[in-house]
Amino acid sequence: MSTQDNNQEKHASRGLLVTMGIVVLAVAAVAIIGFVFMNKPEEYIEGQVEGTTIRISGKLAGRVEHIYVREGDTVRAGDTLVHIHSSVVEAQLAQAEAMREVAAAQNRKVDAGTRIQIINAAADLLAQAEAAVTITRKTYDRMERLFNEGVISEQKRDEARAAYDAAVAGRNAAESQLSLARSGAQSEDRQSAAAMVDAAGSTVDQVQALLADSYLTAPVDGTIDQIFPEAGELVAMGAPVMSLLRDDDRWVTFNVREELLTDLTMGKRFEVMIPAMGQRDMEVEVYYIRDMGSYATWRATKSTGSYDSRTFQVKARPIGEIEGLRPGMSVIYNQ
Repeated sequence: MSTQDNNQEKHASRGLLVTMGIVVLAVAAVAIIGFVFMNKPEEYIEGQVEGTTIRISGKLAGRVEHIYVREGDTVRAGDTLVHIHSSVVEAQLAQAEAMREVAAAQNRKVDAGTRIQIINAAADLLAQAEAAVTITRKTYDRMERLFNEGVISEQKRDEARAAYDAAVAGRNAAESQLSLARSGAQSEDRQSAAAMVDAAGSTVDQVQALLADSYLTAPVDGTIDQIFPEAGELVAMGAPVMSLLRDDDRWVTFNVREELLTDLTMGKRFEVMIPAMGQRDMEVEVYYIRDMGSYATWRATKSTGSYDSRTFQVKARPIGEIEGLRPGMSVIYNQ
């Protein structure tokens, strides 16, 4: 190879190195400029819509006779949701009603007073006692005259007097018996019978209240979220039968690092975006801020000189009613 060729090759290599150096410097310059002047990416917080769920349960243990709704149905307050049948409670009702009838019959007997036959018998005894008083009075008067005339002894006169006094006492006793028969039962007996009727009636009312709870109704307007048993299954007292999602109670929940709380204060209103509703904007207001201690344990500093960032739960309610807003939907807040 000639000297001229060697010089040309060295010149070409030197030009390539220079070109590569220029390219590297240009790329580095662009990267530095982009790092320095590039806008900071927009911070956003993602949360979700939540709502109040009511568990429908009853005071009656029994078998699910019929379910009148399905999951997803919209119901109004007072709508019948499910019927729970209990043969045990129905038997208790029949027993309580029978006891009420027995108490009512006893009360009617007391109110009716003494039977007419007893009253008539007492009246006959009084008539006999009065007749005895009349006879013994006449006998005593005659004996008194004979004693005054000296015909009979004083003992005979006293015997007639004793017979008369005994007849008067018998008449008084007969009068008391007739009066008692006519007045009927004592006031205490009447009060006791009336109290028994009230007690039996209260027992019936109590069992009827349990049976009334066999038909469970919706306490508020809402949507049937979940139904737990199937028709024909047994349910225990107080066991949830279904869950109802309230229509009038929605809120948005965010889990926020504490350094992002500066712009989220109590009562603050801000706009969020709902992707599931065509990226619709919605205004909300913060009403709840609480430290979520289970997410982070507080320590003053770390060995690196940094600190632990705690997580706070922030809740905000929509301003106004948003139709179609359902629990579980995502919401985006761009700070």
